[in-house]
Amino acid sequence: MRTDGEHDLRHHGDAEVRDGGSALVDLAVNVRAGTPPPWLRERVAASLTGLAAYPDGRAARAAVAARHGLPVERVLLTAGAAEAFVLLARSLKARQPVVVHPQFTEPEAALRDAGHRVDRVLLREADGFRLDPAAVPEDADLVVIGNPTNPTSVLHPAETIARLARSGRTLVVDEAFMDAVPGEREALAGRTDIPGLVVLRSLTKTWGLAGLRIGYVLAAPDTIAVLERAQPLWPVSTPALAAAEACMSPRALAEAAHAAHRITADRAHLVAGLEEFASDGVRVTGPADGPFVLVRLPRATAVRRHLRDLGYAVRRGDTFPGLGEEWLRLAVRDRQTVNSFLQALDQAVTLARR
Repeated sequence: MRTDGEHDLRHHGDAEVRDGGSALVDLAVNVRAGTPPPWLRERVAASLTGLAAYPDGRAARAAVAARHGLPVERVLLTAGAAEAFVLLARSLKARQPVVVHPQFTEPEAALRDAGHRVDRVLLREADGFRLDPAAVPEDADLVVIGNPTNPTSVLHPAETIARLARSGRTLVVDEAFMDAVPGEREALAGRTDIPGLVVLRSLTKTWGLAGLRIGYVLAAPDTIAVLERAQPLWPVSTPALAAAEACMSPRALAEAAHAAHRITADRAHLVAGLEEFASDGVRVTGPADGPFVLVRLPRATAVRRHLRDLGYAVRRGDTFPGLGEEWLRLAVRDRQTVNSFLQALDQAVTLARR
């Protein structure tokens, strides 16, 4: 595991459910429940008849480009966003990389593995974990930030992030959860007026394709060319390419938009339920705009252990730089699941207090 001496940067939500398997109700992994939908499984299954041929990504790349109104030269398909972070770390000649935390830890892990010395900007709970562009050092030539940010669920204004752009600086914005935001407000994907902008998107969260590994990068053609040269031949499999093309269809975009509104309603229900625990010291970071919420509570480690005993997996927060053992991240689920979870949380908080 890649660590920084204090944080396990390679700990992710799947570790919370791996040992418990199907016995645990999963609120630890930020993949939309009930996915992939049947029509997407059928598209992936139909692609299996073409496995004897080498993957051809032209149609999928064109579909992604059309979805964002970009030329294909600005699109690179990757084996999930994780591959994109590795490509960026290995290919870009950054001298002063900065990662804005708390956020997804894989970008920093990839940079460290590539030999970079990484500086951090730690956003503060007192400020609602919101970005102050002035906090980022002027000499940073690579800046990484998530939007909406995992695990805080903060959605930064697009123009606030755009203020980080500088001549000679690469600005990497991880928009893996942006399609869970109604209208994708504050998205930078598709923008070509911001110098050095690199936007990462993932199809694994909304469509339940974590096991298939598919995502993409949107950037200037010269940046895309550098990243593409660092990829091995045929980096994205034929089934993953089929999924990417299918997820760019009007039907898929309409379904994703509908899901985003449903997630918003389900998240409000979860937050309202959590606020009932205010007298127990539970605090919800807000406003939340992602398909997950970040909570702070006393004895969180014990609460998490008791929740596991009661059949629920949640994500520990102390592996995120800027957070400690009193933090947990909860994925948004349907109301029935949330109601059952809140009952279990009531028991877990009581047990932890003893």
